[in-house]
Amino acid sequence: MRKAAALLLAATAMASAASAEPAGPAPDLPRAIAADDLSGAKAGLATGANPNAVFGYGESALARAVETQDAALVDLLLSHGAKPDTKDSEGFTPLILACERGNVEIVSALLDAKANVNTPMPDGTTPLAICARFSKTETVSRMLAMGAKPGSADARGQTPLMWAASTGNVETMALLLKADAQIDRTTEAGFTPLFFAIKSGVPEAAQLLLDAGADTAHRGPENTSALQLALYQKNWKAAAMLIERGAADLAERDRNGNQPLHAAAAGGDSELVALLLAKGADANGLTGPSRITWVTEANLGVPPPPVPPTPPLLTAAEHGRTDVMKLLADAGADKAFVAENGTNVVLAAAHSHSPASLERALSLAPDANVADAQGNTPLHVLLMGGFHSDLQAMFRVLADHGARTDIPNKKDMTAAQFAEKGLTTVREAYQHAFADTPSPMVAVSHD
Repeated sequence: MRKAAALLLAATAMASAASAEPAGPAPDLPRAIAADDLSGAKAGLATGANPNAVFGYGESALARAVETQDAALVDLLLSHGAKPDTKDSEGFTPLILACERGNVEIVSALLDAKANVNTPMPDGTTPLAICARFSKTETVSRMLAMGAKPGSADARGQTPLMWAASTGNVETMALLLKADAQIDRTTEAGFTPLFFAIKSGVPEAAQLLLDAGADTAHRGPENTSALQLALYQKNWKAAAMLIERGAADLAERDRNGNQPLHAAAAGGDSELVALLLAKGADANGLTGPSRITWVTEANLGVPPPPVPPTPPLLTAAEHGRTDVMKLLADAGADKAFVAENGTNVVLAAAHSHSPASLERALSLAPDANVADAQGNTPLHVLLMGGFHSDLQAMFRVLADHGARTDIPNKKDMTAAQFAEKGLTTVREAYQHAFADTPSPMVAVSHD
């Protein structure tokens, strides 16, 4: 947030200008502070340098000393009368800068000098909020003892508890809750501390708020639930906590049309899948319309097109989640399901880049020559998908299960013809896998 890269040059430039201004710093002080030269700073102060002089970018000598992260230099200036609450041209106080850096020793020195703990940044962010995110719990504790307000909020509505939750700072969160920070306060956008904790990826942060009674029914931006946010963030442990507490609708679809079981299946978290099934999630539930309201941004484009109603088994197969496929099959997933576009579990697995997933799919639906609505077989799917490290192994799986290379799709293209026209690496992988296949099933040029 600061212009640290230019400090030394700015200090040198200001030194000559300062020498012509009686109220400005002595020539040695700005250079010494920018260079983190304690002896030079002492010499400058000894010759009458002003400890409250303003340097480049409107920084006070103390603010610049904070930037150097030299506690001895900060102590020196404070002992010579530097004022701890002088704002720079951007509205930052030395305490704000120190909290950003997270240096407990420097923050403590400023607090010893009675720095105002409630002087905010221009956007309303207080030193307490900054320290709740970047500094140690002991610093937050001391600020609270000095009158810092745990309920302060910045222009976005973010409180110190939210700042602490955003980094999973569990000890600080607990301290703020003890100081009566509002557990379910919302930002202007609609986020609660629980949402920040989930997004932090620190399971203990979510656990703390849930144990303290955080509202699990709150809906955030786009009408998103806490469970959906946990699944978006792949915070599987937080998702499990919400599910175990019965705080989630297991049939609700997210903005992508997925039910929680689909999201867990795609992510491949077997424990979460098992928990969802144990709590009653439908192994044959389908993707579909959602009550979540998409909010698109210019750099994100538009929402994805709707997908055909799809069960979790096909989702797991497409993402190569072999263990999850077994869990779902054991839970009664329909092995013969075919989507509107003709995709079944084998065709879905052909997209996965996982030989194990394809093998599992063929054990559930043993037809290596099944075709989708466009007439594409699993072999067509592999050939159209480009090269990847497991492509030859996947070709081999299909070959072992009797895949034919002479079946045309709706465009009258056989797999052999695709291979002949495809990338060299794809063609070579195909030829190696099907080298032992008797003619006429291999119709590939070997020139």
